[in-house]
Amino acid sequence: MKHLSGLDATFLHLETPEMPMHVGSLNVLDLPKGYKGDFYEDAKNFMASRIHLADVFTRKLALMPFDMTNPVWVDDDDIDLDYHVRHITLPRPGTNRQLQQYVARLHSSLIDRSRPMWEFYIIDGLKSGQVALYTKVHHAGIDGQAGVEVGKAIFDLEATGRVVKPPRSRPRSSGYQLGMAELATAALRNTAQQYVKLFKMAPAIARAISGIASPDEKAAEKDTAAAPKKFNLFAPRTSLNVSITNQRTFAGRTISLAETKYIAKHFGVTLNDVVMATVAGALRHYLADNNELPAKPLVAGVPVSLREAGDQTANNQASMILVSLATDITDPVQRLKAINASSNSSKSTMKRFKAVILDDFPTFAAPWLVSGIASMVGRSGLVNLLPPAANVAISNVAGAPFPMYFAGALVTCYYPVSIASHGTALNVTVQSYNGRMDYGLIACRRAVSDITEIGDYMLAEHKLLMDLTQKHPAAAGAAPAPVPPKTVHEPADDEAPAEAVAVAAKKKPAARKAAPEKAPSRAPSRAPARAPAKAPVKAAAKKAPAKAAARKAPAKAAPAKRARAPRAAAA
Repeated sequence: MKHLSGLDATFLHLETPEMPMHVGSLNVLDLPKGYKGDFYEDAKNFMASRIHLADVFTRKLALMPFDMTNPVWVDDDDIDLDYHVRHITLPRPGTNRQLQQYVARLHSSLIDRSRPMWEFYIIDGLKSGQVALYTKVHHAGIDGQAGVEVGKAIFDLEATGRVVKPPRSRPRSSGYQLGMAELATAALRNTAQQYVKLFKMAPAIARAISGIASPDEKAAEKDTAAAPKKFNLFAPRTSLNVSITNQRTFAGRTISLAETKYIAKHFGVTLNDVVMATVAGALRHYLADNNELPAKPLVAGVPVSLREAGDQTANNQASMILVSLATDITDPVQRLKAINASSNSSKSTMKRFKAVILDDFPTFAAPWLVSGIASMVGRSGLVNLLPPAANVAISNVAGAPFPMYFAGALVTCYYPVSIASHGTALNVTVQSYNGRMDYGLIACRRAVSDITEIGDYMLAEHKLLMDLTQKHPAAAGAAPAPVPPKTVHEPADDEAPAEAVAVAAKKKPAARKAAPEKAPSRAPSRAPARAPAKAPVKAAAKKAPAKAAARKAPAKAAPAKRARAPRAAAA
């Protein structure tokens, strides 16, 4: 048996029917040319040969007597793949939006705790002829970076796959669950070890707190100069910061990784700063649509990994920092720089505490107590009255920079599907994959009625930042970056044409007019990028006139003008 750490178990204790605590991903797959088989059966057989490569697929929970402390992981030697790997066929016409809505519904249901806590869905019926893979795994077992390691177990670098050694045979256990006496003894022993560990770390924790109270003067001056002038203890209240239901809505959008890196290099910020600025600009427009953009800046809760290099343990090793999104600043470039300053300040504070942040702590009597409090807070409406700590959750996970295959099918996209929580109804998680930045937006449907609108504003904000790199000089000391090659963008079948978005945005109070775009100066060109993967759904024929008009119209830089989604972004 293996004990869950205090942090791992927290995701179990906080889970309620309204707030499932699992994470997942949506992948659209290109089947091999000329494929005539049954992909669901092939995928199930494929998983049967791989599940022993990652503990998350073969372990289940054993609950402690009276929930006196955290449960433990035990091996399950009777895994029912027909239960864990499921098959769904979309109704006609099988559009991209239908796929995303179905994923939202699947993501809203709880995972069975009596089995290994994972589910895979093979989804066909897409009118493109492709198939989709939706996965979900409980957050008690993995964090974002551990999920990447699990992906290495099920994905291959070639369509032909790799040779995987079968698991070693071992005797089956005689009982379905461990005995009560055995569990109780293990619980008391683990609790004692946690208290000993906490006692040993007490001096280091005290030194860290003392360092915060009396920081180094030079470091303090640097942090003070870089940090935003105004950062409130609590975030402003918006329609995103309410108690949530179990209803979900989901959208996936893709932005070029090369363009994102180019923006970061040009303005002298990090890639993660550009991600947050893209979301900040989108939320600024979205909230202004209903005249509810607060005067104070929005705040993002950003997970920070505590995992050491090379650590592939399938558990949670992360903390969280708060970063100002500077939505009170109209200019996108100044907003980006303010986000960079806030992020650097928060990271600097986190570094001082990182060594003493506990991911395992005593939790005697915590399961029933924390679960009861979580249920009461969510259903009482108390979240609607308390000031929020953050307005939105934003996470960025580094993924594979090369193409991958699942059961012989090419993975064209890797959209994360994360957690919406009470008080933070919107979660934006980004994963890089094969030259792409795949954004997965998940939200409570009652709090965010049209999540595709936020996704479209994100594409528009990214295009605006790209346009501004041609009008603003590069940051001092930044090496010149080649302009990434232009790509052809086409809207998905369920998205409004860029012209319609731009016209509507001109009426928004938060929109800021920009000068007509000047011809960019010639810059050294980069080698042609890999061609984007084929989209799961092609643009509808009825939108052809709009695209033809776009080719004739002169290009203008507008804050709310939406970039056309690349073909690979239709998932």
